[in-house]
Amino acid sequence: MSELTDVTYVVDSGLATITINRPDRYNAFRARTVDEIVASFKKAWASPEVGVVCLTGAGGKAFCTGGDQKQRMETGDYGPSDSGLFEIEALHRVIRDIPKPVIAAVDGFAIGGGHVLHLICDLTIASETSTFGQNGPRVGSYDAGLGTGYLARVVGEKRAREIWFLCRRYSAQQALDWGLVNKVVPADQLQAEVRAWADEILQLSPTALKVLKQSLNLDTEQFVSVGHLAFTSLKLFGETAEANEGIAAFNEKRKPDFSAYRGN
Repeated sequence: MSELTDVTYVVDSGLATITINRPDRYNAFRARTVDEIVASFKKAWASPEVGVVCLTGAGGKAFCTGGDQKQRMETGDYGPSDSGLFEIEALHRVIRDIPKPVIAAVDGFAIGGGHVLHLICDLTIASETSTFGQNGPRVGSYDAGLGTGYLARVVGEKRAREIWFLCRRYSAQQALDWGLVNKVVPADQLQAEVRAWADEILQLSPTALKVLKQSLNLDTEQFVSVGHLAFTSLKLFGETAEANEGIAAFNEKRKPDFSAYRGN
């Protein structure tokens, strides 16, 4: 991808910062956004100048709020992509597979698919005003695999089920208490904190870090395969009246009515 429109990519002293740059949509991603994030991660992977990657969102209101539901309502999908596929699985894969530590810098909402993105990153540093939570069942969607199984490894089974089954919003402090984030700082100190963590990491052996990351990933690798099954079913589910009710309610700013589907 020659020109970035939805993402910015900057390298400074060993730290590559990938910023989702759609603040008018609360950094929700369309297919092009996902393509650009994947391409940026691969660029950082290949660059000998990069030892740490930071994933963040522009504007201060949101890290990422998942798939762009306005786009989904308008066209029935997430828009065109380079491959013709919605490469969200490739994005999850590249965050896990890049042999360099990835830090999520969360400022604002990390909701739905955006919550999964920060979860998959190796480390998360959040501003005090950040908000975390899931949204899938509210809009007729879900994220099985890493978004559920790995979440349960991070916060425990009961809390993971609460996050998904209630779709509540959680403060940065609660996310810290639950182990969802590593540190919480004032918003004006977020980038400085990421820089400090990156500088500590950059003093360490890159080969040792690579093997450690691969070793840590090994125990949860089965959730990637579960995710393949989930995305297959999600594509089919997305074409149903039940899923469309969730999308319509979101865009019409009303509560969805799923009562007709409880007997399925």
